[in-house]
Amino acid sequence: MTAHVEAFTRASRDADSELALFAAVSRQLRGLVPFDGAAMFAADPATLMGTSAVRVENVEHDLCDTYWDREFLVEDDLLFRDVARSTRGVGTLYESTGDRPARSARYREYLAPQGYGDQLRAVFRLGGTTWGLMDLYRDRSRGPFTRREGERIRQLAPVVAGALRGFATRAGTSPASGGPGTALFDDRGVLLSLDAGAERLFAEIGGPHWATFPVAMTPVRSVVARARAVAQGVDRAPAVLRLRAASGRWLVLHGSCLRGPDGSPGPIAVTAAPARSEQIAPILVQAYSLTPREQQVTRAVARGLSSQEIAADLVLSPHTVRDYLKTIFTKVGVSSRGELVAKLQASLPLENAEMVEW
Repeated sequence: MTAHVEAFTRASRDADSELALFAAVSRQLRGLVPFDGAAMFAADPATLMGTSAVRVENVEHDLCDTYWDREFLVEDDLLFRDVARSTRGVGTLYESTGDRPARSARYREYLAPQGYGDQLRAVFRLGGTTWGLMDLYRDRSRGPFTRREGERIRQLAPVVAGALRGFATRAGTSPASGGPGTALFDDRGVLLSLDAGAERLFAEIGGPHWATFPVAMTPVRSVVARARAVAQGVDRAPAVLRLRAASGRWLVLHGSCLRGPDGSPGPIAVTAAPARSEQIAPILVQAYSLTPREQQVTRAVARGLSSQEIAADLVLSPHTVRDYLKTIFTKVGVSSRGELVAKLQASLPLENAEMVEW
């Protein structure tokens, strides 16, 4: 297995984008864990919702439309949230249902209609933080995934997670013009209306053909589904998603279910906007693997505090603060306070780069 991990590491290191990474993962996995269909997503570590980096293989488009509805609105086996909380970070539908996959609504409504007999689901996790999600599907004629195959995925997942984490720290590009936008969806996730700002930002997320390409709109669809789940009391996690658009800048999507004056259910509103620095900073400190105390010191440095002031603020000795700074510099790959702040600012949306306030 060591040779396979090394091959994955090389392929991950050579990838210049999340999509290129997933293409390499697909190629490398086929010889280790044979599969007939797949779905791979970069994810927001805080909400486990898929972002705009998506690779889908051999999945019918009309089933993509309801993928996130099943994830957030249907109590089922092997949900991503459960896989992310599990010790192994990987599981199969056969295993989770006691070799009775038909017990799962996902099997009956999603896998079986496409001729698939089993599903292997994994999270790309590193240091307790999930940076990506993956489904592998296997044709009924092949038989189910084995425990050994799941173990191979478990060993390779941190390599992919590390690569995805690295993309989060890349410097942003020049911001596109314009502010936020709002779109309204019905309870089936069908777009009802949108303003010019939402149309511009959706194109930034999903490309010029976003309206007719379901996979590209994964972030928006996941936010709509999560908002419905929250309104129905099925989920309590926020319907908020941070993602890096194809343009290179960070955006935030927020979904909420509206109500009529009489309390009747209304449409689902999705607001898209350029991200503020304080919304993205938590992803960046996770990407650099900073501990909670190191994050506090980094925030203080970003505010311009001296080592003496940081020591007084955090009730530490100046010597301890200097030790923390050495560790932070090593993790972030800088050698001074100025370089540290510059590195963080380079990863933030450029229109907010002067506002490193966490």
